[in-house]
Amino acid sequence: MSAALPIPVLYLDDQLAVVDKPAGLMVHDSGLARGEDQFLADLLREQLGRPIFLIHRLDRATSGCLLVAFDRDTASRLGQVFMSREVVKDYLAVCRGWPEDRFTIDHALDGGPGKPAKKPALTDFVRLGTGELDVPSGGFETSRYALLRCRPQTGRFRQIRRHLKHAFHHLIGDTSHGEGRHNRAFRMRGVHRMLLHARRLAFLHPHTGVRIEALAPLDAEFIKALDLFGWDHDLR
Repeated sequence: MSAALPIPVLYLDDQLAVVDKPAGLMVHDSGLARGEDQFLADLLREQLGRPIFLIHRLDRATSGCLLVAFDRDTASRLGQVFMSREVVKDYLAVCRGWPEDRFTIDHALDGGPGKPAKKPALTDFVRLGTGELDVPSGGFETSRYALLRCRPQTGRFRQIRRHLKHAFHHLIGDTSHGEGRHNRAFRMRGVHRMLLHARRLAFLHPHTGVRIEALAPLDAEFIKALDLFGWDHDLR
């Protein structure tokens, strides 16, 4: 992504903003950056002309709603809101297989590299659509895939991706926790991104108490994946 392109802003006031993070852009510099020299936090600081305090994170390959504050007091208040689980975070994901209509994964996760201690992790899922592609699998001529709405109730490292792997419904396009043959099947059909998108973020403004709801549009490649199955684009 070029720094000349502005980051889409979904909500903005004097204390905070919700932005639409593009897939493939790191949120901030870290040990996982692997030589990256462009970060969302830096781009936003230049674009908005304000200090940027990250309230949560999205993986590099994940797109969608990301919340930032412009001052320490607002950041602290928003952090408390996130800790109390008063924030609604809805993601869209495409996985292999056809899971149940509704299911919850309650499976403790560690904190990622260098953080071996496991903590409780809970994610709710709703199946929004199912479909098949001509991808031979396990003696069958086709493979099954599903569109999910995912709502994490905790905020662990790569929680949705790792929970789907735990349930054997691997996330499509996930090169760390997914399945290579299914990822390749989508790449051959023109879908080269990980299919996880932070679609909706809803919370109470920490200063006014007004409910803020932001909805991040799907990018062209995510829409291309939906079109493989004839799934609706207008999803919440």
